[in-house]
Amino acid sequence: MAMSERVADNIATADRLVREAAGIGAQIVLIPELFEGPYFCIDMLAEHFARAFPVEGHPTVAHFQKLAAELNVVLPISIYERANNATFNTVVIVDADGAQLGIYRKSHIPDGVGYTEKFYFNPGDTGFRVWRTRHATIGVGICWDQWFPEAARAMALQGAELLFYPTAIGSEPPDPAWDSSGHWQRVMQGHAGANLTPLVAANRIGREVGRAGEREITFYGSSFIADPTGAKVAEAGRDEEAVLTALFDLGAVREMRHSWGLFRDRRPDLYGALLTHDGSGSR
Repeated sequence: MAMSERVADNIATADRLVREAAGIGAQIVLIPELFEGPYFCIDMLAEHFARAFPVEGHPTVAHFQKLAAELNVVLPISIYERANNATFNTVVIVDADGAQLGIYRKSHIPDGVGYTEKFYFNPGDTGFRVWRTRHATIGVGICWDQWFPEAARAMALQGAELLFYPTAIGSEPPDPAWDSSGHWQRVMQGHAGANLTPLVAANRIGREVGRAGEREITFYGSSFIADPTGAKVAEAGRDEEAVLTALFDLGAVREMRHSWGLFRDRRPDLYGALLTHDGSGSR
């Protein structure tokens, strides 16, 4: 979906699309990252901190709690969270009865021209988590998290049956001709294949110009669903609104995962280099 300046309009669009997805059988529906408005991280402007609200009593979350209960769907809801003097890029996990199961705060925070998220977000402190929802046990990362195989593996190790990544990614202001969409998809397809876990990524579309008027991003859509081998089974275009669905037999996927032995043959005793920045294996 594309986002406008009006929160109410974006909520209405997301509501309509969730209803459409549920109407064709979807049980878990992913809406893109920070869908309440434009991607404000294009600029570094203090006025945008006013977009953040606490999770408790959050009006957008409350709206989709009601919708989840009405439609019997699970909804990971992306918000800009204020927690006292900290602010986070957060997903609230809403179960199919409308209950909040918990939150995940984005762990990896990018800082590049047009994607200046370190100005707005504290690094997430929840760690990677999974939730046992009515329809599946799910893991959720947020945008830049999707480039890190450690995040997907951590969620798979905790029992995630499906991986979800709400996203806001598009052109790069320093080089608008650079198109990362294929790379973006392939990295996540690798997460699905390496963990034998289906994966869903939802991106925004549309051209957005920063409030300062100096930078713009054209978001390239290309949302997709990958099967447990990493193959794409559904894919959206680059510039049109879309609803994608796929059906997975989680029992069959579990059997496939066990039969491959990828989790049986892991050697965590040899992975100490992953715990350090320089790969030395010592802290």
